[in-house]
Amino acid sequence: MARVRAGPEVPVSLRHALIGLLADQPASGYDLSRRFQEVLGSVWPAGHPQIYGELRKLADEGLIEVDSEGPRGRKAYRATGTGVAEVRRWLTATEVDHTLRLEPLLRSVFFWLMTPAELAAHLDREAAYFQQLAARLRDLAGAKDRGEYGHSPQTQSLRVTVEAGIRLNEALEGWAAWTKEQGAGEQGAGEQGAGEQGAGEQGAGEQGAKTRAGLGSG
Repeated sequence: MARVRAGPEVPVSLRHALIGLLADQPASGYDLSRRFQEVLGSVWPAGHPQIYGELRKLADEGLIEVDSEGPRGRKAYRATGTGVAEVRRWLTATEVDHTLRLEPLLRSVFFWLMTPAELAAHLDREAAYFQQLAARLRDLAGAKDRGEYGHSPQTQSLRVTVEAGIRLNEALEGWAAWTKEQGAGEQGAGEQGAGEQGAGEQGAGEQGAKTRAGLGSG
């Protein structure tokens, strides 16, 4: 009898993604790692240790099972009926986690600590990264639209995911360019801090000179 893990809901989880991929076609841990990198790498990254560890748990719980075994103990897994039902439950009966854990946006909170030159260079790198990733995703979308991956429901769902990736990265590229324009001509924290410190020292020096002059004339 399948044992489904008890505990709090995890709206977005590695386990559901793995079962969903295996519901499409059987795959080994290595195959799943490659597919994660190609399809879900920028959305929900997962490394080899995470994937292999979760596959063992899913097999123990009856949500996936071994489909075949190859040389050197290589195992390919497939989703069970219970596993597919669990993914459907996750899709239809749990709340969507809308939290966006984007480090580029987290860093932007502290842009004021960078000099204008540092900020401009950083934003150029970010814009180039988002542009390149969007271009790769557009190539993938073009291949899917040409039918190179077939026309199955699974392929159509992935096409929707790719489109979201394209639009998100295009938006982030535009955001980086806009941010650079907004920061043009403004003084960064490093230069501003140095300027304020210099002004303070100058003011202190002038005040000291006035005080000494007043004492000398008294």
